[in-house]
Amino acid sequence: MMRISMSLPKKLLDEFDEVLKDRGYQARSKGIRDALKDYIVRYQWMNEMEGERVGLINVIYNYHYTGIMEDLTDLQHEYANYINSTMRLPMTEKYVMDVIVVKGNIKFIRALTEKIMRLRGIEHVKLTSLTANKKP
Repeated sequence: MMRISMSLPKKLLDEFDEVLKDRGYQARSKGIRDALKDYIVRYQWMNEMEGERVGLINVIYNYHYTGIMEDLTDLQHEYANYINSTMRLPMTEKYVMDVIVVKGNIKFIRALTEKIMRLRGIEHVKLTSLTANKKP
């Protein structure tokens, strides 16, 4: 095993420790390993998708963060051909969730998702998608 060191905001670490406690973890290291494995699996899953897809991009962000609304709007204009609809939900006095309905080639949907992830002020992004040509 390799040892690493990392810096985390106190609130994030406190929340993580609470989750570990609720889930019965005995060691923080095991929880971090499991969280990293989950992150890697989600990334690999997202990169293995191909073709036409429909889906949702859920975005949680601090809307007080300077420029975040403009940055999100710019990206939505850049990818307008793949966005069918958006919905904004205020969550708290600080946080908002956008739900973006997308349809099109997954390489463009993935690019949009990853660009959103890299914006400052973004707290969480999750892409959920299905093959566009599947019948219910």
